[in-house]
Amino acid sequence: MSATQNNQIIVVTGLPRSGTSMMMKMLEAGGVPPLCDGHRAADSDNPNGYYEFEPVKRTKDCPDWLQQCSGKAVKMVYSLMYDLPVDRRYDVIFMRRDLNEILDSQRRMLQNMQLNPGINDERMARLFSGEIIRFRKWIAKSNHVRCLEVPYNDIAAGREKPIDHINAHLGGKLNTSAMASIVDPSLYRNRAASKAA
Repeated sequence: MSATQNNQIIVVTGLPRSGTSMMMKMLEAGGVPPLCDGHRAADSDNPNGYYEFEPVKRTKDCPDWLQQCSGKAVKMVYSLMYDLPVDRRYDVIFMRRDLNEILDSQRRMLQNMQLNPGINDERMARLFSGEIIRFRKWIAKSNHVRCLEVPYNDIAAGREKPIDHINAHLGGKLNTSAMASIVDPSLYRNRAASKAA
């Protein structure tokens, strides 16, 4: 039985490498069916899978996929959220992670894929910081979106309080013990000394 309401649309988003795939797996364990297609296979960078759904990339031109999303969770790149139709309501989980960790994780992933990032960390950090500010401003004025910021660093470290906040945000029916069991501290491989931004 699903832990969501029939018309509830849950969106998991955040910067790249911020723990969105982990959150999707946690929600699935907690009783929320994921909307994903499995086209992108699990690998060493995401051993539990990516939980992606290709149609979300075409939301601006074709948002028909939302008809499949009621009562489910879907993962979206934060920049695509601006294209979501305003005639629906969305319960959003925004994964927040230390920027230094994001940059380190992304660099390692690109190296594994033998790709050149094409931009240095300092410039990327400024870009991401600006994008977070823009996203928060958009959330503040968007009546069709309810957003909870979730600290990846706390969850990856095994703290339970953020999971309780997620449960409350989504209606209080999640299996929080099952969600907590998904967290694997050994996968928290790119740690930074600084606190999350």
